[in-house]
Order: sequence, then structure tokens, then C-alpha cells
Amino acid sequence: MTKNNEGNSLKRLAEHGQSPWFDFIRRDFTANGSLKKMVEEDGLMGVTSNPAIFEKAIGHGAEYESEVRSLLAKHNLSAGELYEHIAIEDIRDACAVLKPVFDKTKKRDGYVSLEVSPYIAYDQAATIADARRLWKEVNRENLMIKIPATAEGTRAVKDAIADGINVNVTLLFSLNAYKAVLESYIQGLEARVQKGQSIDHLASVASFFVSRIDSKIDAEIDRRIAENAPEAAELKKLRGKVAIANAKLAYQHYLEVSKSARWKALEAKGAQPQRLLWASTGTKDKAYSDVLYVEELIGADTVNTIPPATFDAFRDHGKLRGSLLEDIEGARKVLAEAERLNLNLQKVTETLVIEGCASFCVAFDALLGAVEARREAVLSDRLAELSLSLPDELSPAVVAAEKKWSEGGGVRRIWAHDASVWTNGPESKWLGWLNAPQDGLAQCDAYEKFAKEVKSRGYSDILLLGMGGSSLGPEVLEKTFGRVSGAAQLHVLDSTDPQQIAHFAKQVDLKKTLFIVSSKSGSTLEPNILFAYFWEQAKAALGQDPGEHFVAVTDPGSAFEKKAKDHKFGHIFHGNPEIGGRYSVLSAFGLVPAAAAGYDVRAFLESVMLMVSSCDGSVPPAMNPGARLGLALGVAAKTFGRDKVTLCASEGVKALGAWAEQLIAESTGKIGTGLIPIDGETLGEPSVYGNDRVFVEVRLGNEPSNSRLKALRDAGHPVLSLQLHTKEQIGQAFFVLEFAIAVAGSVLGIDPFDQPDVEFSKVETRKLTEAYEKTGHLPQEAPFATDGTLEFYADDKNAQALGKGDAVSILKAHFGRVKKSDYIGLLAYIEQNASHIGWEQDLRLALRDALHVATAAQFGPRFLHSTGQAYKGGPDSGVFLQITADDAADLKVPGASYSFGVVKAAQARGDFDVLASRGRRALRVHVKGSLEDGLKRLTAAVKDALKGIK
Repeated sequence: MTKNNEGNSLKRLAEHGQSPWFDFIRRDFTANGSLKKMVEEDGLMGVTSNPAIFEKAIGHGAEYESEVRSLLAKHNLSAGELYEHIAIEDIRDACAVLKPVFDKTKKRDGYVSLEVSPYIAYDQAATIADARRLWKEVNRENLMIKIPATAEGTRAVKDAIADGINVNVTLLFSLNAYKAVLESYIQGLEARVQKGQSIDHLASVASFFVSRIDSKIDAEIDRRIAENAPEAAELKKLRGKVAIANAKLAYQHYLEVSKSARWKALEAKGAQPQRLLWASTGTKDKAYSDVLYVEELIGADTVNTIPPATFDAFRDHGKLRGSLLEDIEGARKVLAEAERLNLNLQKVTETLVIEGCASFCVAFDALLGAVEARREAVLSDRLAELSLSLPDELSPAVVAAEKKWSEGGGVRRIWAHDASVWTNGPESKWLGWLNAPQDGLAQCDAYEKFAKEVKSRGYSDILLLGMGGSSLGPEVLEKTFGRVSGAAQLHVLDSTDPQQIAHFAKQVDLKKTLFIVSSKSGSTLEPNILFAYFWEQAKAALGQDPGEHFVAVTDPGSAFEKKAKDHKFGHIFHGNPEIGGRYSVLSAFGLVPAAAAGYDVRAFLESVMLMVSSCDGSVPPAMNPGARLGLALGVAAKTFGRDKVTLCASEGVKALGAWAEQLIAESTGKIGTGLIPIDGETLGEPSVYGNDRVFVEVRLGNEPSNSRLKALRDAGHPVLSLQLHTKEQIGQAFFVLEFAIAVAGSVLGIDPFDQPDVEFSKVETRKLTEAYEKTGHLPQEAPFATDGTLEFYADDKNAQALGKGDAVSILKAHFGRVKKSDYIGLLAYIEQNASHIGWEQDLRLALRDALHVATAAQFGPRFLHSTGQAYKGGPDSGVFLQITADDAADLKVPGASYSFGVVKAAQARGDFDVLASRGRRALRVHVKGSLEDGLKRLTAAVKDALKGIK
């Protein structure tokens, strides 16, 4: 790029008091001696960088591949952290090359510039914080921190200078903005003087952009000439003149200030002037000289940061003269004429600042996206992979949403705990899940110590008692990882069904069982009564108080913490009060049972952290798996009515669906909107599905993809796929789904962290159990119709709509109300066992195939703490069939007058009452006598009813 030439115009710029800097940086350019050669042969005196330059360098430079691999082999780094490691090394290397210039010019030149994040251009506090951080990280005295000349950035310049940080103020376009920047620089120096601090080591430049102004002004001139404006001839004379005239007047202001007594006082203490640096000096209009913005801006105490092509051109044929002081009156006349002709330079410069900040953000997104792509390629199968197959109408809408989120900084705002991402309500108080994996790693020593203790005590079983988020996450872990050799078997109980409780009591060895009672608030009914029951069972089996055999996982200060202390529990682990139950699997609520079961919690969390970094605020939405998945789900539901999220997991991670159901339904199903999760519905042919579906596939390793997904893709259904390479990556699936649903909640305009309608069912249940305690029985109710052992219940409105015929006619009327894009919810308050799961699957598929709607198959009361929120608070598109039955046997709740059967009945009735109060299409069928016979009769009646529905 250089030639040995005594008449080198670049080198001779110094004769006119101007320093040529280079607007480019790249590692191989520094490493191969090219930069040093330019210093020696071209008189190069500084280097500037910006996000666009780094994007071209790091995003596409092969020389960075080995460093990325080396860094990721040692550390888990996000795209933003990777970029900074690389950029800081490049900046330091360039600083080393320029250090002789710095020393020779006595700190006037020899600087290398590094920009604060362009995302914070309008945030003064964040800008100065980033400037301080980068200054400390690079730790080179010939560094300049670039700060944009927004109003907020300009104020930050004063703070930076006062802190002793060299500053390059960028994106200056207007004379008024430059005046404010120079004032900020002077105030920063004065602040140091007032504190008795030195100022002779500080330097600053004000980067005044040039060619972009002409591009804007000339475009307006050309437009008006093309429209045959009467002033066309006058306008034409201004082409290519306004930017240079604007720069000359800025220089005049610099000269005026440098003569002032105020400046002379600072100069006497060693202050360096804040030189004007001409930026954007590459010629964009082919009609102009390729060195126009160098030749016309030569003057003392200035810098020109020149892009590579212009640098070469000026060396080759640039002409030297003191042009900055030529025809100042002419420059004033140019600007006056521009104002008279209404070219509105002020508006143009204001727009250019906004566009400049935006373009740097776009470039930074491209840079970080490229870094993330490198990161993912290096991590390879250590990281779960997301792929989206979207139909033609949905794909551009998702891309547009990604762009909008990029421009609005949506992902960064989530990580900053900014509640305005959602409803500007209490959301910021519920974002502890973002840091749960990192917090868990910090607690790993305690978890590992606990695991060793559990193993040493020889427990054969671990029985976790909980509901909702406290149980569903651990259940996924147990079903995914199974039993570890030499460790206890983990069991999860989350039901008040007496048959199911009795089954678990028989399944474990009560003398050798560790009981984990998980209750976030400590006031939830089910964990409390399950604890009461198993405390008595363990006490009888052991012949003594079994406190050593019990562990509590609860929030600090909860009612259950007090109870655990009173009962002398062996351990009490605290949850994070800023994490809601459905987001708690990566906190103590998931990690304590995982540790007890012998799972490698540390390795599990380290794997999760890779996905946390992939979802980091530095990763643009288009490359961010959590954001991409969430935006796809949110846009599909809100814009295209595809709100039935059909979960399809391969065999090894099949259990994930039940956990995801709660996360999706409880987070989004409220205020009449939301996503309705459909788990466990065997996939059918495309013909049985409407246009309300999104399919989410989670596949493990080489397990086969569901064969019907290809047909669904081909039929135009969106299929969102998450590929896990190992079972341990189930933790990554937890996090990416949590993040995605938080994003989807933003798209839907709701608070994804509350669950208002779950509470209503609890209230109704409490009323019924309190009534039982007073009277010894639940309030009387009468069926509106009976057919043999099947009794039918409904509120007055639903009963009137269904009539009083036999089972077939009632069910025909009920399911005849199903419309296109509705869904059916089967809500069975019976024991969840293999036989009943099979029965429910048979019935749901018969309904789906006949009516072509989504079907949800649930067991109560478990689903009340999961999908129940969406059924009551979400869209009014559900048609519900609740199934209850006489209990073959019941169990007493110790310390209460009611039994588990009574609690379950109260929960079913409370659930139904809330459904009815919300105007839902709901029917309850109660099975008298033999449950198995009754279920067979019900299935036959439903199938007969479907034959008569067109």
C-alpha cells in the first residue's frame, strides 16, 4: 500500500499541520508489518475503528478462527465477550505499533480508537460506564475511546475527560453539535484542574463527518432538479459544496476558541487542543474527485482519518495546499444559500446522527452475528441447535420482528431487567431465572456435598412432593436421566388422588426414603397435605420423628421454612424469590433433587451456560435462539392465529413436553390471549390439522425425527426444531424455552410471569374444603342428566345448551359446539397410570381426527398448576370435558377433617366453577361405580356422538 516517494502527499500533510490517520484495522494488517510500514513511509499518525470496520475484519477474517477456538476451549464466552477479547487484542497490537509516534509527538498523535457500544448511544450513564470499562481493559495510554455526539454522549465526554480518558467524539455533523462537544471537552479539563489533577497527558479529537452531508444534500438537490424546480440552476451550483463549507466554519470556531483567555489558561497548564478530525472522507459521488475531502480540508491542528482506497489515491495524486483557510466568506455564502433554498442543513445533520447511530448498530449486529456463527461452529455438538421451517407468509413477518427487536434492543433490555419489554409492570422482579444457572454453579459445592451425604446414608428412594414448577422440572430430569448406578431412585408425586398417593407409598421403602418437600411459597395446599401424610408414614416406619429424612426447598422466610425448622429437617435449601415456579427448574427446585439423585449438577449447569451465552444480550435476534424461537411463536399466534403449540419430542426427551406445557400455558394464557400447548398428541396426517398449529420438535441425538413432520412442513405448517446432541442438553432446552416464552409474552403484550387465574381455582377450592370442615360434607350438587353410571354436571347456561338426553346426545351437543381453530381439553381427575393415559390418548385422537381440532389430555389436579391458567384466562377457544369418579379407596389427611378424596373433589369442582364463571364451554361427567367400566362407556358414547357431528 506504500511506495518510496520523497513527494508522498500523505507524508507531507505534516507540513500543513495535519495528521493523517487510517480508518481501518485488522489483525493480519498489523501482524504482517503493513501498519508499521505506513507509519514509516506514509507518515501515518493514528488509527480509527468503528463497528463497520470490525465487522469486515472479525466477521470475515480467517485469521481469527484459531483464536476463537482457543478462547472457547478455555472459557464459555458470549458473542459479545468473544468480540471484545479479539478487538482489545487488535487495539493493543495497533497501539504498540503507534507508540513510537505517540512518544515522538509528545502524546499529540499515535492514537488508536475503540468505540463504546453503539447500542447505548442515547444513554449517558451507560456510555461513561462503558468508556471507563474499555479504558481499563485495554490499558494503553495511546488509546482513544470513541463516544458518539448524541446529546447524551456529549455530556458523557465531559465525564470521560474528567476521569482522564482520551476521547474521540464521533458522528459530528453540525456546527452547533461541535460547539457543544468542544465545550464539554473544556469543562472536563476544568473539572480536573479544580481537583488539582494534571491535564497535560490528555488528548481528544472531534470527528466531524463530511461526505455523508453532501450525499444527503445532493440527493435533495437532484430530486428537486428532476422535478424542474424554478431554482434548479442555483441548486446545481451547491452540489458538493455544503459539506466542505460546513467543515470550514467548524474550523473557524475552533480557531476562535483557541484564542480565548479561557483556553489559554488551560493551555498554560499543558492542555492539548481538541483537534477537529475529518471523518467520512471517502468520496461517494463518482462525479467528484476521489480525494476531494482530503484536498479541501487541509489545515493546522487537524486530523484526517482516511479510508484505505482514499489513502492510496491521495498518496498517488493528492495535491497539497492550506485549503481550510481559503475563501471563508465563500463558505458562509454557501451555507446561507443552502438555507435560502430550504435545503435544511440542520435537519439533515440531525437525521445523520440518528442514521449514523442506527447504521453502527446494524453493523454491530452483523459483527456479533458473525462472531456468534463462529462460536456455534466451534462449539458444534456441545450446543443445541435451533432451526425454523416457516411457511412463506410467516417467514417475512418473523424476519421483520427480528429486525424490530434488533432496532429496539429487545434482547438487551430483557437482560437489563427492563419491564417495558412487556407491560411495564412488575416483570423486572421476576427475572431471577436469567442468572439461575450461574447462581447454581456458585452453589455447586453445597449441592455436591449434599449429594455425597445422600449417597453415604444409603437411601434407596427419593420422593419429591410438590406441584407445578416444583415437580414438573425434576420429573423431566428423572425420566430423561433415569437412575444413576449406586444412587437412590427419584420419584415425583404431584397429585391428591388417593390411589396415586397409595401407589407411591407402596413403591418406596419408607425406612430408606429421602423426602424432598418443594413449595416455593410454603402455603400451597398440595405439598402441605402430602408432607403431613408422608411425615406420619415415615414416622410409623422409622418409629421416631423422621426429620433427618426430610429436605425442604422453599423461598427464604416462607411458611414452610418455619415448618421445616420446627420439624428439624435435615436440610433446607432456599429458592430465589425472583423466580416463578415454572421458571425454577434451573434453580434449587430442580438442582436439589438432581443432586440427591446423583446427577452431575456441575456438568449439567456448565452445559446450560453455553445456551445462556447463546441467548445473551450481545447476540442479535436473528442469531439468538431464544429470541428467534420466541418471536416465531409470538408472531405466528398474534398475526396468523397459529396459537396451538404442538410439542413433539423424540423418545429420549419425551418428558420435556409436560414441563413445557406449564411454561407456555401459565406464562402466556391470560387476558383472553395466549399460546395453547398440546403435548403428547400423536402426530397425524396434514389433513387432520387446521391453520392454527405450530409444531415444536425437540430431538435427541440420532433419534429419528417424527416421520410425519416432513409432510406437515410440506403442507405449509411451521415446524420449529431444537436438536439436542446429548441428554445433558435438556438443560439447554429448559433455558432456550424459558427465554423464548418470555419473548413471546412480549409479542403478545402480556406479563409472562404472573398467573392470575390459577389463584381463582385455589380460592374456590379453599371455599369448598372450608365448607367441608364446617359441615362434614361438600355442598350438595345434582346432575342435570344421568345415563346409567354416568352423571352429567354443568352450570345453568351450559346445561341449557346441552339438553337432558342420554350420554350420546349430551356429548353430541357438547362437541357439536366445537368450531374451527378451537381446541378440546380432557380434564381427568383420576389416577394417572399407564392404563388411564392410554384411555385418554385414544379418546383425544378420536376427537381430533373427527373434528380436526387440537386436543389436550390432562390429569387433575396436576394440570391446575400448569395448563389450567390458559384454559381459564387464555382465548375462549376451549371446549372442556372434565371427568371425575368415585374413589375406590380414600386416604385421611393427618390433622384435617377432610381426606385426599375430598380435596381432589373440591379441586375438580373449584376448577369447573371457574371455567363456568369465565363462560367456557364446559361439561363434567362423573363416573359412578367401576371406573374402568365407566371410562369404556364414556369412550363409546363419545365415539357414537362424533358420528352424528358434521
